Amino acid sequence: MTLLDLFAASAGRVPDHPAIIFRERRLTYRALAQQAATLSGVLRRAGLRVGDRAVLVCPNLPEFGVGYLGVLMAGGAVVPLNPLLKEDEVRYVLEDSGATALVCLQASLPILRAARRGLPRPVPIVVLDAPADGEPGDHTLLGAPAESQRADVSALGSEDVAVCLYTSGTTGRPKGALLSHRNLIANLESFRAVLRVTEEDVFLAVLPLFHAYGATVLFLEPLSLGATIVVEPRFVPEAVLRAIAQHRVTLFAGVPSMYAVLAATPRPAGDFSAWRLCVSGGAPLPLSVVEAFETQFGIPIYEGYGPTECAPVLTVNPPFGARKVGSVGPPIPQVELRVVDDRGEAVPAGTVGEIVARGPNVMRGYLNRPAETAEALRDGWYHTGDLGRADADGYYYIVDRKKDLILVGGLNVYPREVELVLCAHPAVSEAAVVGMPDPIRGETPKAFVILRDGHAAGAQELLQWCRQRLANYKVPRSIVVVPDLPRTVTGKILKSEIRSTA
Repeated sequence: MTLLDLFAASAGRVPDHPAIIFRERRLTYRALAQQAATLSGVLRRAGLRVGDRAVLVCPNLPEFGVGYLGVLMAGGAVVPLNPLLKEDEVRYVLEDSGATALVCLQASLPILRAARRGLPRPVPIVVLDAPADGEPGDHTLLGAPAESQRADVSALGSEDVAVCLYTSGTTGRPKGALLSHRNLIANLESFRAVLRVTEEDVFLAVLPLFHAYGATVLFLEPLSLGATIVVEPRFVPEAVLRAIAQHRVTLFAGVPSMYAVLAATPRPAGDFSAWRLCVSGGAPLPLSVVEAFETQFGIPIYEGYGPTECAPVLTVNPPFGARKVGSVGPPIPQVELRVVDDRGEAVPAGTVGEIVARGPNVMRGYLNRPAETAEALRDGWYHTGDLGRADADGYYYIVDRKKDLILVGGLNVYPREVELVLCAHPAVSEAAVVGMPDPIRGETPKAFVILRDGHAAGAQELLQWCRQRLANYKVPRSIVVVPDLPRTVTGKILKSEIRSTA
C-alpha cells in the first residue's frame, strides 16, 4: 500500500467532501484528485520519471496539496522546502537531491530560477498559480489538459521513498531523510489510533506543511481519513481563531510559542464548541503555557515528541488515557523506545540517557550519506541525539539535547550551518552560535565571532551578510564580536559556558 492508495480511497468514498479550505476557497476530494492528476501529467511531460525527486516550494495553501499529490501521482518523491529559503540554500538541495523538477507558486520563481542556474542538468519548473513566462522549458498548471492517462505507478511499493525531508545535522549541511510510503503510513495508523480521529474531523494547519510535524499530523493524516484541512499560511492569532470558529475546527496542532500567543489573545466572538483537541510538539511545552491556554479556552493540550527521521511521531499523551503534563507521553503503537547509556545499554526508569527508537516509521536512511546513516541507525535502533528519561509507567520526559539544535518557533536551526555562513565572511575567523531563551519563539540564535587579524566588521554588517544567505528564522538576533571563546584543553569551543555567561 502507498499514500496514493489511501488518498484514492478517501476520494472514492467522499468525493464531494471538502479536502482543503482556505478562507472562502474550498477544494473537494474530487477536485484535488483531478488537479493533482493534471499536474502529474505536466510533470511527466516535463521529464519527471518514476523514482525521480521533485522539489515542492509552497506555503500552506490548497496548491500545496495539489503539488504534493501531483508529484506522488507522477511516481516521484516529494522534496518539500521552506518558501523562506534563500538562493544558496535552495541550490544546495537541488545539487544534493538530484531533483529533476521544481513545483512552486509564482512568488518563488525568481529565487528558484536563480538557484538552478549553472546546474549540470535541466531542472524545469512547474508553476501552480500563474503562467510560466520568462524562461524556456518551464511549465504551468493553468490551462493544462486534464490528465486522461495516469502514470504507471503499479511498480511502486510501500518500501519506495515517498518524501525526502531535509534536516540539518551537526556538520551544518542539511541532509535528506528518506521516508518511505510504509514509514509514513505506519505513523498515520498509530497516531490515528491514539487520537481517534475520523473523516468528520476538521484539522487546522498553520504549522508549515513542508515540515514533518505539519505534513504528517495536519496533511497526510486527514487526507488518509477523508477529513477536512483548513489551512492558514501564517500564524496570525486572530486569523487562526476566526478560522477555528468559522469552519468548526476540531483539532489544532502547534508548537508551544503558538499556544503562548493564543493564551494571551482575547477570545473573539464565535462558536468554538467543535474544538476538542490540541496537540503540541517541536519544543518543550512550559507548564505556565499549558495553564494559561487551558484557562483561556478550556481545551487540554496533549504534548508529543518525535524527530523528522521517525516520520515524525514517537510519543504523545493519550487523549483517552492518562495525561501527564510535563511529559511527552508514552510511545504510540508500533513504536519501541528505550533510554540508553553511552554504551547503548538500557538504563533503569528515571535515569537520564539517550532516547533511541525502533519501528516501521523509522526512516530508510539519509540520501547520499552512508556514514551518517550508519551512525544514526545502529543495531536496528534510531539514535535521536536527545537526552531523556522514562518513568515507571512508560511516559517519556525530554531533558536536554545532545545536539546543539536551536528551536525557533518550532523550526530547527542548527548552529553549525549559521557558523559556516559567518565564517565565509572575509573578516571572520571563528564563530559560535547558541540558542538563547525567547518568550515568544522559545529560542533565538545568538552569535559570537572572532575577527581575523587586521580585519574589521561590525555586528550590522555581519547580520546583513547572514540575511542574504539564510532564511530569516536562522539569522542570529544579535552578534557579538569577542577576542576569544572559552575552550577545552583540545581547543573545542565550550558552548555550555558561552550559554551560561551570554
